[in-house]
Amino acid sequence: MGYRIGIDLGGTKIEIAVLDPAGQVALRRRTDTPPTYEGVITAIAGLVRTAEAELGSQASVGVGIPGVISPATGLVKNANSQILIGHALDQDLAQALARPVRVENDANCFALSEATDGAGAGQRCVFGVILGTGCGGGVVVDGRVVSGRNRIAGEWGHTPLPWARDDEWPQPPCWCGQTGCLELYLAGPGLARSCGLRNAGAVEREAAAGNPAAQAALDRHTDRLARGLAVVMNILDPDVIVLGGGVSNMPHLYEQVPPLLAKYVFSDQATTPVLRNLHGDSSGVRGAAWLWPLEPDDR
Repeated sequence: MGYRIGIDLGGTKIEIAVLDPAGQVALRRRTDTPPTYEGVITAIAGLVRTAEAELGSQASVGVGIPGVISPATGLVKNANSQILIGHALDQDLAQALARPVRVENDANCFALSEATDGAGAGQRCVFGVILGTGCGGGVVVDGRVVSGRNRIAGEWGHTPLPWARDDEWPQPPCWCGQTGCLELYLAGPGLARSCGLRNAGAVEREAAAGNPAAQAALDRHTDRLARGLAVVMNILDPDVIVLGGGVSNMPHLYEQVPPLLAKYVFSDQATTPVLRNLHGDSSGVRGAAWLWPLEPDDR
């Protein structure tokens, strides 16, 4: 076949991209996400069939979702798109398209994209971070997603803020049922909430305009990000960390976070680069396409 189709299934939109054998985007489309699960299956099948008719060729299909397929039940779990939870998405799509379909967490797809031909290309171990409306991560080793026994590898956003200071107690409750999760501090809404502004972009603008409360919020966010990444480094010691999501567009992170890592990492040095993603909003859909190799192997 030679072509790979990637689907980025989000809460508000579904995006499709087709990669040609050289890894270049040959076609790209998007549509609104239907309000029902049955509508999602129909919409994805329609996008795939239309793309293949335009290409004149069938393709492999990979799908990135804001959740995972449970290895215990075969059903979607941990998804912030509620209509997906409890459904056998991979099997239903495979039946609709009459071929196997690979489904993976969207943060894992981001990490795979950046490890394959993005900011982490050529590195053996890549940790990809999503800092947006939520906070997540993905691990890629030797070009393959490490999803883990329970399919939760990289769920960094739902680990607690490490080395909490006195003024960081009591830690707030998280929607996941725990308290003090990194997502509450590092995702855009948490950053904005920490200084009473509407969104993370407003915090950045106010800080640039000289607002001391906004600047203090950015400083706290930077230090908390360094603390969170230090724990990842202590456990995984990746060759590179790649940031994605809307909050990752703040340039100060790439200047200020790397020097702070040495303060927290259990090592005599902390040389791990923290890089901005190369493919931007395209990384998720590209990574979904990369779930299938060009040549058959054991992946």
